[in-house]
Amino acid sequence: MSQRLLFPDALSAADALVFAERSTRLGDGTVRLKAQGGALQLTTAPLAPRTLLEATPTVLGMRIVRVDPELVCDLVVPGESVQASDDPLALALPDTAVTASWAGISPPRAGWAAEGELAASTLAARAQWGIASVAEAVPVDAGDDAVHAVRSAIWGAADDELAGLPLGVAFAAFALGFIAGEESATIRRSGPWTRVTLTRGHVLTRGTVRSGLTAVRATGAS
Repeated sequence: MSQRLLFPDALSAADALVFAERSTRLGDGTVRLKAQGGALQLTTAPLAPRTLLEATPTVLGMRIVRVDPELVCDLVVPGESVQASDDPLALALPDTAVTASWAGISPPRAGWAAEGELAASTLAARAQWGIASVAEAVPVDAGDDAVHAVRSAIWGAADDELAGLPLGVAFAAFALGFIAGEESATIRRSGPWTRVTLTRGHVLTRGTVRSGLTAVRATGAS
């Protein structure tokens, strides 16, 4: 595994570093780095289920920046492990990668159909409302499981002001710095996935996919 990410310009390197730093405060704090063809796709999961039976939707934040066209990689690392280096065109990586269950779920690359728009101001307002609700609902000295349960309940709830999308979509856009100025985010869907696109990045969400036994059907003569 390469221990450095090389960029064509210092702005792209700084952009990727800021995304990684913001990722450390969200979800499990990891970031997926996938590079090919001169593009680096950075993805993090502000919200994701911890178990197969959990109803929490998956909410991913994604930003794409230019990178060395010869670089090919697909790995997950702690956001805090992505560090600036002496070279302004390079970022240092850890010696080893980590695993993250959400990273095994990849949104489709094609087949997206436009579904409407959302004002960036609406995303910001709903994110701030949710942040206040989480702060109010988390018990004093709550453990990690209790905090996760509260966050999942609030951020995972469908929100009418967000066209029925999970409130966590607004939180991801806000926390990753995707909301800036007056603009309208485009909503697109592909199968179970929904993508909200802003100038600075994308937020993708997929509802929980359940599997198991089908319902018992009656057979024979009635």
